[in-house]
Amino acid sequence: MRRWWIRLAILAVIVIAVWVLKVTVFAPDPIPVRVQPVATGLVEATVTNSRAGTVKARRRAKLSPELGGQVVEIPFREGDWVKAGDIVLRLEDSAQRAQLLLTEKELEAAQAERERACLGADRAQREYDRVKKLADQDIISVDLLDQAESAHATAEATCRSAGAQAARAAAAVNLATVQLGKTVLRAPFDGIVAERSAEVGEWTTPSPPALPVPAVLDILDPSSIFISAPMDEVDSALIKTGLSVRVTVDSHRGKDFAGVVTRVAPYVLDFQEQNRTVEVEVELADATFAATLLPGTSADIEVILDARDDVLRVPTGALMEGNKVLVLDAGLLRERDVEVGIRNWNFTEVVSGLSKDDKVVTSLDSPKIVDGAEAVESDEES
Repeated sequence: MRRWWIRLAILAVIVIAVWVLKVTVFAPDPIPVRVQPVATGLVEATVTNSRAGTVKARRRAKLSPELGGQVVEIPFREGDWVKAGDIVLRLEDSAQRAQLLLTEKELEAAQAERERACLGADRAQREYDRVKKLADQDIISVDLLDQAESAHATAEATCRSAGAQAARAAAAVNLATVQLGKTVLRAPFDGIVAERSAEVGEWTTPSPPALPVPAVLDILDPSSIFISAPMDEVDSALIKTGLSVRVTVDSHRGKDFAGVVTRVAPYVLDFQEQNRTVEVEVELADATFAATLLPGTSADIEVILDARDDVLRVPTGALMEGNKVLVLDAGLLRERDVEVGIRNWNFTEVVSGLSKDDKVVTSLDSPKIVDGAEAVESDEES
């Protein structure tokens, strides 16, 4: 029996030694994890566009003359500023001027003919009045009275016909004036010439139906810049005019700009059945900066639906499925259930389940980072 007790004692010593080596010399190193203390701050509920938005100008006109012809004047080039009413293009107009001169002369002739015919009608009226008095005194026959009355009616009709011809000639002058005016193209509003596609001496062609022709001039008003962005249809009921917006523009990376929702389209675009969207328009708060943006530039918007300041918050990336987080407590990872409020891509409001300065794990990319694992705070920035 003594020999067995000695053997058991030796075995126990070996087991204890192995266990001591396992928990000391051969113990695995604690897992390094990135953590961030729970703190108070601002949390916003936001929605973003589902596809890239676009910088646009509300007042933008692609201009072409209504008539075809040879360009004789195009005084402004790309980048030039124009004012409403400025002549931006003039076509060769000798045919239109000749037509106007012809119709003016025809109007003069028609007015002269009307004057002659109406003078004849006045004379026929006087003659009829004289003959009627004589007929009333039975001095002349009724037949002569009928002749005078007929001559008077004919003269009156001739006067009216001449008047109608004069009016027709005046309308022709007006038409020729309009046609002459169509050889001149004027700026519809103050703006910048964005593009022009014609030079002096070239010919322009009006656009026939169903066959678009490139515009001669593209004029836009930089003071009317706005952002148009498609939002997912599921967010359409949440977005209202007047909501604040953060705008990021590809040409100004790393910066965001304040704006406000000015329009939400009253319909859903369904060109792509799998991604139906609602068009939202946003105007920037800084109109001076907005005027520097180039229409066509890509832009993204983040509509702020709700905002709560001075609330407990954690990085949204620290949340696990089921609204759980891992907390580093005395060298061990502990899983906590939390009740959350509003959230965005960056932060989530914590209603309950955590206290200020609790250290939540933000690096969840390793299968070893689980509840109960030994861990140590990483030196890397979270």
